[in-house]
Amino acid sequence: MRSLMVMLAVNTLAVKTSGGGEYVFEAELIDYIAQPVISPETPDLTADPGLPDSWWATLRESLDALSTAEPPRETIRQSWADLVFPEFLGIPAPAITERVTGHADLQWANLTHDPLVILDWERWGAVPIGYDPAMLYVNSLRVPAVADRIRAEFAHVLDTPAGRIGEQIALAEMLQAVGRGWYVELAPLLRQRSEDLTGVRPPDPSPAHPNA
Repeated sequence: MRSLMVMLAVNTLAVKTSGGGEYVFEAELIDYIAQPVISPETPDLTADPGLPDSWWATLRESLDALSTAEPPRETIRQSWADLVFPEFLGIPAPAITERVTGHADLQWANLTHDPLVILDWERWGAVPIGYDPAMLYVNSLRVPAVADRIRAEFAHVLDTPAGRIGEQIALAEMLQAVGRGWYVELAPLLRQRSEDLTGVRPPDPSPAHPNA
């Protein structure tokens, strides 16, 4: 029950729409979350936040509970992977055959300090197995101790054939963002991790294609 409470902690309490003609305005009243996000300036991690074991246990339990929910959509499309893998990873895209329900934007600007609240649910839906923890992992490569903790906590997913596909997809999405000028300091680590995972050095960045 703790996991489900974490996932549902941010509720929309009321929505007000007004205006007409050329402009329409909408205001939403949502829960106030007292604890700060872990990385307010950037999605990737730049310093160890010193999270307690209970935080990691709650994250793992929350993603496990979410994985069995009915997804509202397919978030990561095969057609997107087919397009971006050759350009950004230098390999053909694998077939995405195994999916779970996931958050689909699991990075450090969307996670709070203890007690954990997971924010920003706009993309949630069916994602490749391992995609959520892999996205958090690749956003942690600048802080090896945290990256290692993620791999330990989610080894049962990431160290499987399906989980490795999920990690490749996370890397493709991040390297696509690098091609748009994001993650300048993280980019060399993303490229090295991609090469370690696939055995192929990613091509030099070029203009990006549409989002996943």
